[in-house]
Amino acid sequence: SVPCSAILSSYLLGERLNLLGKLGCLLSLVGSTVMVIHAPEDEEVTTLEEMTSKLKEPGFLAYAAILLALCFLLIFCLAPRYGQTNILIYLAICSVIGAFSVSSVKGLGIAIKGFFAGQPVLQNPLTWILVITLVASITTQINYLNKSLDIFNTSLVFPIYYVLFTTIVITTSIILFKEWVTMTVVDIIGTVCGFLTIILGVFLLHAFKDMDVSFGNLPQVLQNEQPAPVTRDDKNILIEVDNSSIAPEDKPKVFMLYT
Repeated sequence: SVPCSAILSSYLLGERLNLLGKLGCLLSLVGSTVMVIHAPEDEEVTTLEEMTSKLKEPGFLAYAAILLALCFLLIFCLAPRYGQTNILIYLAICSVIGAFSVSSVKGLGIAIKGFFAGQPVLQNPLTWILVITLVASITTQINYLNKSLDIFNTSLVFPIYYVLFTTIVITTSIILFKEWVTMTVVDIIGTVCGFLTIILGVFLLHAFKDMDVSFGNLPQVLQNEQPAPVTRDDKNILIEVDNSSIAPEDKPKVFMLYT
């Protein structure tokens, strides 16, 4: 999602994707590949009864309560104040809600398998709870993701959303399905390193998006030196007052001396 959204937005929406942005997309692909190679296996959950027992565990209930409290705080307190200026607010809402949507999809997948196997899944209340949770969470995610896309740059929204969403999903899987219990040290290190590589790629894509860096002007960018700042006396500061209504060649210069 990171390279596709960044590349398509550069071609379809006219948003700039410089050399560092392309490098960030490449690092995101590499990090994702490393994570897939070292990804843990899901704990075997085949029935809705087993899924119900997983959802009722105290650790997951406490985790879900914390996510709900954080979501309400973001929606009702922080979003009205800072949502229009801070890109993390709306994307954090989408990511936190994503924990419930992923868990619901997992449970509904089990329910669909049970339905075709002849099990009475439609009589199980958990099936309908999962459906309602999935619809509500996806609707909320789409709403706030569209708000974020209306305000901020597309090539920034999707990478940051990817990192936040992946972090929440990994944490949810660890708590709900205990995926890391059977992982080796090599797989744990590989997963962490892959995720850090993704974060590095997203940082390159985000931090240097306004720089005009390409293969053609890379030597000039590396050799370009910023002029040293002019040091002014603390007691005598000259301020030039610019009068834009007068032509540059005829413009008088007025100086004010503060002591």
